[in-house]
Amino acid sequence: MAGDSTSGNTTPIFDAVAALLRDESAFALATVVEGPGAGAKLLVRPDGTMGSLGDAGLDRVVERDALGELAAGRSGVRRYGEHGEAREDQVRVFIESFAQPPRMLIFGAVDFTAALVRVAKVLGYHVTVCDAREVFATRQRFPLADEVVVDWPNRLLDQVGPELGLRDAICVLTHDNKFDVPAIVSALATTVGYIGVMGSRRTHENRLERLREAGVDDEGIARLYSPIGIDIGARTPEETAVSIVAEIIALRTGRSAQALSTSSGPIHG
Repeated sequence: MAGDSTSGNTTPIFDAVAALLRDESAFALATVVEGPGAGAKLLVRPDGTMGSLGDAGLDRVVERDALGELAAGRSGVRRYGEHGEAREDQVRVFIESFAQPPRMLIFGAVDFTAALVRVAKVLGYHVTVCDAREVFATRQRFPLADEVVVDWPNRLLDQVGPELGLRDAICVLTHDNKFDVPAIVSALATTVGYIGVMGSRRTHENRLERLREAGVDDEGIARLYSPIGIDIGARTPEETAVSIVAEIIALRTGRSAQALSTSSGPIHG
């Protein structure tokens, strides 16, 4: 699609949109909803664009903004000058993201994993369970998972890591340094938005020593959420799964995990 500029004819764009939807590919569709060129459309993908909003400068700025919205899975109206100038309001463009479901990679086929798979699927995640132990990583144990992979987590991340972004999550649920440390090191090499690691505070302190020995710096350590989840007194696997996804939601929205009944201000930010 790169370099195609079918300005004034939206039929090819609609054909492309239909094909992308069939393929479940990620893209953003920008439409001028107010101002010069109302109705013009620009189809934006990471590998190029199709169409035009009527001005090369506006196309360039909207493409940049649309890629940012697509990475975050957001849609909304942006305001520009006629040539893409910031902080002006001559042109209003609706950017609609058609993003693939966020991914959750769960490392460790343990007792908590099935519960986390169930809760994550309710929230719309594409869930992969990965464990190097073939006897535990089975479709029978995790029927709701989209994928069950028998392999070492770091090897899986070598394959899919470049595809992960801020909307995605990695949860390390084992308590074994030979399994956890390579998984965490590989997870830190991605731009994944959440890396949660299960274990007590004592286990985590021991793990941090091993991670530093593996070359992880303070910036990397700061990206880890461990003990995993928010403090809601979770005991069962299901309650623990709820606490984990609650932490992910709070991180994504930038909200604190305090009870609504003890806070003030609007419920919805």
